[in-house]
Amino acid sequence: MIEVAYIGATAGFVAVKDVLNVRAKIKHVPATEIAVANALTTANALIDASMKVRLTAEVLTRAKQLRIISTATTGSDHIDHSAAASNGIVVLTLREDRPLLNNLTPAAELSWALVLACARRLVPAIAHVRSGSWVREDFPGLMLNGRVLGLIGCGRIGQWMARYGRAFGMTVLGTDPYIEPWPADVERGTLEEVLARSDVVSIHVHLSESTRGLLGASQFAAMKPTAILINTSRGAVVDELALLDALKTGKLAAAAVDVLDGEPDIADHPLVNYARHHDNLLITPHCGGFSPDAVARVCARAAEKVAHHLGLSTP
Repeated sequence: MIEVAYIGATAGFVAVKDVLNVRAKIKHVPATEIAVANALTTANALIDASMKVRLTAEVLTRAKQLRIISTATTGSDHIDHSAAASNGIVVLTLREDRPLLNNLTPAAELSWALVLACARRLVPAIAHVRSGSWVREDFPGLMLNGRVLGLIGCGRIGQWMARYGRAFGMTVLGTDPYIEPWPADVERGTLEEVLARSDVVSIHVHLSESTRGLLGASQFAAMKPTAILINTSRGAVVDELALLDALKTGKLAAAAVDVLDGEPDIADHPLVNYARHHDNLLITPHCGGFSPDAVARVCARAAEKVAHHLGLSTP
């Protein structure tokens, strides 16, 4: 019988079983390097809804039976694609499933929640009250109405952010060299224009060689010192040490990120260390896309592609 390894939340495992259980043996594998490496020595397919474990050349070379990796994510930078190709392993992601993705909003919703949390200083304000204090003057809020929302990346999530921004009365300015036709009601600008004009800058791009380190010291210097930065794409899109310096020196008012370079090994990450003692940086654990109902949908689709590739069904 075909053996399928699954990494991810229980909601996704249930969805995968609903699609494949009759035709394949499904194994829910813990998201650890040792457990995944061991499971892949016998698995024919991997459905990855976690991205917590790096699939290295060493792991993939040992995966002699593995024929397909189907991720329930759009990102796949945790996979050594060259090693996969060399070993005859097909890698599929949700990038091919635009109709499904267009109606999934958890990542955009978290991005907007982070905008509001920074603009209204929600986390320190809540901590303030929990400590027994009640001084509202310590927590002046940024009124979003009439401000400029800048989008770096105007694809699916960026366009949801544009809708949210317009609903709050913001002018929306975006930059993206790959989007055609250009989304309605988003003013088009260069990266330099977006950085210079925006009160909130939100990043929504895939990690690639062209986007790695896209925002560094010179870009932060070009932003308003009152600006807020949101990054829910990938940690390496931002020069994190430059971001840290911008927050320390007042070149940026605040930032919130759902992603870190090198995650999930973050115990000694410089941004995490800074956030432990400063309230102008909020960090969440790459949970933007994690909503059980959304997870079930994307995992079911990932399983359907495994079934098709292995000849178990038609798409």
